[in-house]
Amino acid sequence: MPARGWILTLLLAATVAVAGRTDPPRITRVWLTHRSPDPGKIVVNWETDRPGPSVVRYGTTPAYGSVARSDTPVTLHHVEIPLHRKGGVYHYRVETGDAASADATFKAYPEDRLRVAVAANWPGTTDLGALEREDVHLLLTGGDHISNLWNACGAGVKDCTKPFGQLVDRFPTLFRSTPFMPVLGNHDREIRPRGPKPPAEPVYDIEATAYRRFFELPADEWKWHFDVPEFGVRFVALDFNHLSDQGTTWQTCHPLGKDSEQYAWYRDLMEKTRTPFVVTLYNERHATVRAQAGGDWGRMISRGTLAITGFGHFAERAEVDGCSYYNTALVAGARYPDPHSRFLAGEKSYLVLTFEKNPRRLTVEVKRLHDGAVLHRNEHHPRTTPE
Repeated sequence: MPARGWILTLLLAATVAVAGRTDPPRITRVWLTHRSPDPGKIVVNWETDRPGPSVVRYGTTPAYGSVARSDTPVTLHHVEIPLHRKGGVYHYRVETGDAASADATFKAYPEDRLRVAVAANWPGTTDLGALEREDVHLLLTGGDHISNLWNACGAGVKDCTKPFGQLVDRFPTLFRSTPFMPVLGNHDREIRPRGPKPPAEPVYDIEATAYRRFFELPADEWKWHFDVPEFGVRFVALDFNHLSDQGTTWQTCHPLGKDSEQYAWYRDLMEKTRTPFVVTLYNERHATVRAQAGGDWGRMISRGTLAITGFGHFAERAEVDGCSYYNTALVAGARYPDPHSRFLAGEKSYLVLTFEKNPRRLTVEVKRLHDGAVLHRNEHHPRTTPE
């Protein structure tokens, strides 16, 4: 056979070998979320470098005993499993084809004391040791988990989840052991550089395509609520950031005027909510939010217990109409004090919310990031709701 024929034969054989490769997909990262407002279910998420089926083995011992699966070949895997037990620890392992993760664990929701952490402004953070030692049952956020999408994905690309995968990779133990429910910030959907003035094309993907694809969350995902009935608490996520840019190509979040879907949804939710505690989360300055829709947003939020944001890089608690407004950030820098501030510190911080049943109460601690020291503590009691 001529030399050219041998070369073509070898190339064909190599192509066939690659196309028929049988080595298993590689599992690159694992994280936990909720896509139902019911704490009796949890979603196990993972990524693989090639498509394959999704299998989760789980149970209260390393022997597992239960399995949930989907045979649809995907690279981004989301499998919801039921949780039948209160307290204790669940074990789980994910599998795609012949690839399997190591055994991992998470805490079941408790019967006595519920502990929830809230963190915001994640870019640049490399050490969450103090927060991880809190060993909470649930991790919420006040927005801004990545710097932007365009730097890693290219300008204008909406569905690239790579930056969120890099976030999980920075704190793998935290994300595979603690259910994570984020709240949207403007950086989480920045698909083009912002620039000094509004450009011709939108800078932000208002629908947050990549974020919603990566994180499995309740309802519309850009707004959601999550309940833990045993402790009388409802967590509510709103889509607020850069509100002054509404109507321009800098617009980053969904509308919030009186004729908007978001306004009607929150109004109806708050009117129907009878839980002792309501915690509202978003990523905008509190004073700005309270003034929206002629002050209606402030009045609606004040029907709850407290509101939390990650706007600016400081720690704060303000008090307005019986509602506490907290600001927290994993970085320190720009401060935008609330006119009704009761506590203010230029510290890197996170929050720990502790809910107790008897008597029913909520304690909020503002904690310093590098050592977990308590900077501020405040106790909240059940709200009264109109019948």
